[in-house]
Amino acid sequence: MAEHHACLQLMLGLARDGEERFDVVHNNSLHHLPVAMAPALRLPVVTTLHTPPTPWLESAVQSQDHCPVTFTAVSAHTAKAWRATVPAVRVVRNGVDTRRWPVGPGGPHLVWSGRIVPEKGPHLAAKAARRARLPLHVAGPVGDGRYFADRLAPLLGNGVEYVGHLGRDDLAQLVGGAAAALVTPCWDEPYGVVVAEALACGTPVCGFDRGALGETLTPDCGRIAPADHVDALADLIHETVRLDRGTARERAERYCWLDTMTDGYTALYEELAA
Repeated sequence: MAEHHACLQLMLGLARDGEERFDVVHNNSLHHLPVAMAPALRLPVVTTLHTPPTPWLESAVQSQDHCPVTFTAVSAHTAKAWRATVPAVRVVRNGVDTRRWPVGPGGPHLVWSGRIVPEKGPHLAAKAARRARLPLHVAGPVGDGRYFADRLAPLLGNGVEYVGHLGRDDLAQLVGGAAAALVTPCWDEPYGVVVAEALACGTPVCGFDRGALGETLTPDCGRIAPADHVDALADLIHETVRLDRGTARERAERYCWLDTMTDGYTALYEELAA
């Protein structure tokens, strides 16, 4: 309810005097009210879709004869998932600041980074690393304590180490010092920022074919295994660690660069404000 009241108060304020203060409202929340109340605003509203379709947000769009919101999606995969509800959705991919994710030297270990939750599947990365007989460092905040205790903790040891929730600089050093990054989503990943971060560090990626990973990775910078197939992932790890680190960085600079995302939104804002 606190989130609902905050969104309601914000939208009411924008409806009252937003036109005097802003040129465009860019909504990145998952809440339905910014979309449902967009007709009350006298200025353009952009909503970026960061997740697969959700019932509340779909209802906010479908309940209007004409929804005045301009929708963007963080990947072509996410845009396709939403297109039945918002046919005109545009793709503006997420980006990372490659200056803050410098190229690292690589090293003997693998790395997995992200939130420690079931849908990210770090336990599958641990199993794949074990089968590939390579050490794995797992980094990230524990978002689900029971999952950590029941599924990941029993796999720690014998080369699999949880190194904690690191700050960006320490995480960039860890990722840049890895031979390859494992990305093991158990859901259809809408974008996969950890893939972009790894590539920026020059670290090739070995992951499951879920969601948008196949858009970001090419055979020059990564390998993709069938979804949830741990043995196939393990078999591809040794190919992945031999990929060229400079090529991985080049892919990040061409495809995942922050300025590319910024330029895309700047052009959209100018178009809407004209």
